[in-house]
Amino acid sequence: TRDYRRYRHHALWRRHLGGPRGRPGPGGAAPQSGRALRGNILAVAGAMLQAEPDKLDIRDGKVVDSDTGAERMDLADMARTVYYRGNELPDGVSPEFVVTRHYTPRQYPFCFTNGIQACWLEVDAETGFVELLKYWVVEDCGVVINPQLVDDQIRGGVVQGIGQALCEHVVHDPDGQLLTATFMDYAMPRASDLPFYDVDHSCQTPCTHNPLGVKGCGEAGAIGSPPAVVNAVLDAMRSGGKDIGHIDMPVSPARVWEAMNG
Repeated sequence: TRDYRRYRHHALWRRHLGGPRGRPGPGGAAPQSGRALRGNILAVAGAMLQAEPDKLDIRDGKVVDSDTGAERMDLADMARTVYYRGNELPDGVSPEFVVTRHYTPRQYPFCFTNGIQACWLEVDAETGFVELLKYWVVEDCGVVINPQLVDDQIRGGVVQGIGQALCEHVVHDPDGQLLTATFMDYAMPRASDLPFYDVDHSCQTPCTHNPLGVKGCGEAGAIGSPPAVVNAVLDAMRSGGKDIGHIDMPVSPARVWEAMNG
């Protein structure tokens, strides 16, 4: 036998490890900073143009008249004046466009998404091979700022979950030596293994706990896909006359074949 010793390490305390907390949490400071910076820019523009700030607006990188839309000043030219020729500014005008705002959630600090995932697949009873045919995701991520990024993030999470469900497996020998240490031994899903996806965000229920109304969506695809895929495999096996209530992940062809023929 080998002698094992346990070592305890301490890390800085934090509440949790949450990938999607960046938008609902710290993202709450972004709109506050944006509004404050906009006010500073219009105040400086008003001083330089001898106009009331509330009569000006910012559109397409320009300071314009809020009523007529007529261009009054280019933002790039204005920034060059502020930073490189600050001596030309009227008295009392701050020669920088930097603001800092802080945001701390005062209510429940978590914003959970709600969604559903469905998987259509086929199981070959003779070989145990699982072929994915189509995949659907409907996810309520609150207010979606960038639909393309949200869709791709969910698709990536679904791929990760499919890998966990069907092929990814960490194997050690009796001595604890990792046997699947390279991509030659550790199976991961390839593009040719994946189905087509339909991702829908037509339902957007704003979160009431942050100014943007957003919800974290980082783990949405990865959490829902393993049970969706495994349940689809069990359903396919059930339709083939084998009523099995559980099968371990990864649902490899060998495990499916053993379950079908056991």
